[in-house]
Amino acid sequence: MSNTPLGWRGRMRALYGIIWREALRFAKQRERFLSALVRPLVWLFIFAAGFRSVLGLSITPPYETYVLYEVYVAPGLCAMIQLFNGMQSSLSMVYDRETGAMRIFLVSPYPRWFLLSAKLFAGVVVSILQVYAFLLIAWFWGVDPPPLGYLTVLPALVLSGLMLGAMGLFLSSTIRQLENFAGVMNFVIFPMFFASSALYPLWRMKESSILLYDICRYNPFTYAVELIRFGLYGQINWLALAVVAGATLLFMGAAIYAYDPSKGMLGRKRS
Repeated sequence: MSNTPLGWRGRMRALYGIIWREALRFAKQRERFLSALVRPLVWLFIFAAGFRSVLGLSITPPYETYVLYEVYVAPGLCAMIQLFNGMQSSLSMVYDRETGAMRIFLVSPYPRWFLLSAKLFAGVVVSILQVYAFLLIAWFWGVDPPPLGYLTVLPALVLSGLMLGAMGLFLSSTIRQLENFAGVMNFVIFPMFFASSALYPLWRMKESSILLYDICRYNPFTYAVELIRFGLYGQINWLALAVVAGATLLFMGAAIYAYDPSKGMLGRKRS
């Protein structure tokens, strides 16, 4: 059974093909790679330099001493890269649905959950490459976590990438036309990013507005940021790990259900 096309070898071959297709698409879209780096670098080089003198940061875990503002925002910018990549990967699902390529993808003999998971994992691989490219540039700017942190952050990047990509997959199932996706991205990406701990500590939010603090506290993106932040310093934030893992399962389950033509949103749109 394992040697059949539907066995584990066949599935590994299919997974490799999906990842390779996503990598080729990414390699041909050089502007996608540049735009993925320009956004966080603008925040790192310009905004962080301006906020450094006006925003004080106390010693909070995982930091053992006072840190510069650009050091604090680096994990949030890593998560921002994954957030944008997850949405762009989902944008390709909407495009493939309009061109008919996704129909070929989803009518293969492999289970739908496996195909969507493979598509999701392929997007995560691409996002991790973008994050490490950003961390390399940030290192020259003085953002230098412990050398081992570049390795210990990898599981956090995988899990946060899965969560944000699964959320994008679910959103892509609710969109009928490619033109509508840009509006959804603006109503999802920017609120999630700004209403989180990516740019400011939560205790700063609490000092200014309890409502905003509660919004940030219930934002799953906040926990993706904190998971990456602790991972860069070889530590585990167990609350963030639990929230990100739970949100990943929730979003992925919703995406699989939504892409089921007999049950989900795609089926209701055709009827």
